Amino acid sequence: MADNRVKRAASYINLSERELSIIVHSLFSAWMLAFLFEGQIFYSLAGSFDLDLAIMVFCGIAAIFTGLLLCGFFIKTKKAARRLFLCSYPIFIAVSAIFFFPPSAFWTFGMMVGSFSAGGCVAAWGFYLKSSTPKNERIKTAADMLIFSNVLMILLNMTAIHLSPRMGLASSMLLLLGAFLFALRLPAGHENVSPVSSPQKNNTISITGLLAFLCLFIVIITINSGLMYQVINPAFAHLEWLTGWYWAIPYIVALFVMRNLPRKTNRTYILYVAIAMIGLSFIGFMTLDRTAAGYLVVNTLMLGACGVYDLFWWSILGEMLDFHNNPAKILGIGLSANVLGVLLGGMLGNAITSADPYSSHPTLLALTVVCVTLTLLPPLHKRLSFLLKEHAYLAAFFEMPVLEKTSQVDRTLRSGGLSKRESEVASLLLQGKTYRTIAGELFISENTVKYYVKNIYSKFSIQSRAELIDIVLKKESAAPSK
Repeated sequence: MADNRVKRAASYINLSERELSIIVHSLFSAWMLAFLFEGQIFYSLAGSFDLDLAIMVFCGIAAIFTGLLLCGFFIKTKKAARRLFLCSYPIFIAVSAIFFFPPSAFWTFGMMVGSFSAGGCVAAWGFYLKSSTPKNERIKTAADMLIFSNVLMILLNMTAIHLSPRMGLASSMLLLLGAFLFALRLPAGHENVSPVSSPQKNNTISITGLLAFLCLFIVIITINSGLMYQVINPAFAHLEWLTGWYWAIPYIVALFVMRNLPRKTNRTYILYVAIAMIGLSFIGFMTLDRTAAGYLVVNTLMLGACGVYDLFWWSILGEMLDFHNNPAKILGIGLSANVLGVLLGGMLGNAITSADPYSSHPTLLALTVVCVTLTLLPPLHKRLSFLLKEHAYLAAFFEMPVLEKTSQVDRTLRSGGLSKRESEVASLLLQGKTYRTIAGELFISENTVKYYVKNIYSKFSIQSRAELIDIVLKKESAAPSK
């Protein structure tokens, strides 16, 4: 009987690396969003003591920014990333426990320690985003993580508002415990990060320049998020029964829609629509009253736009993970720009409203940000299109007609002198399938798949699936037209 229970439990948690990584990061992120990062639980707890939270919030956001920025310099392997998760989650539980007691210096200390470690954990997840998901599917993994974490955040917020802040805090600690238990099952990976392949080395400066330009864009547009925290949200604080659950709904809906758009959909137009939504949100804030209807209009426009743009740069950063030998650096630096924008926007919004609570300056600042963003988007799109499409041919490959694709793959594999089994593995590899899926279809182990993939890459003198697709496309373009 006991053996049967063990087997059922084992089958229940027999999840893929992608599924495990999404669960772990979603559980952790829900705690971070609901409590640590200006969350409803934190504000509810502090509100009962009539505290001035400005300094503590500033220190917490600055610590998250620092953790994101520095993580990649200390976490250099997948094994180290997993170790960081397993060490940090118990620390987060201890930090949360401090807030069951009356306010003291420990609150600020715990907020800073927890925030710094949380920033590091977010950046370190880049190792699992890269290893668990094929390059052209990372937008879906990022969307799934963001959707699940925000749904859980809403549940925590509702618990804190309608039951008690301490019950919300206790529930968030249970999520951290779950994140720790699932993180125990994450594959560690003992190897050091492999060096970047030669085509990527030749373009290191270009990739660095693209990342810097993307970070500038992120900082500027997320100033509006900081203004939202300090200007819009406080104005609707009296609608707690509505804001507690509806706040993230437009964000989740936008993520879901963007995740499931057809592959050939031109998302650039949606980015322009999202910029317009931000501008309309602030105009609505100045012209509409502070009723529930006004909140629904303003929040739907703002958070819907935030969902579009968050997934935009998460997906771009996911594409860029293959162009650097440490994915934690790419993800950490990119997302630190997001936090920096929130921090700057919050400081500006707080300064403006402190001088004049009814000032129209926040709206003018937001519209200025919208104009600057409109100026930056075309050159950013041009750089993204040139660099990422030049290196990652997955989109071009999957858009080839089926018959043409099959014929070209067969010719390419024959030219490499592959064995029958290697050809079968390579063909499935070119379909974007994971090692686990390939192993299941061919009735072999994942280690055997890795062995065949190593031989395939060796025979073609390449180091990645993207380079194999590169070879297919180059042979296709070199073939004489009929």
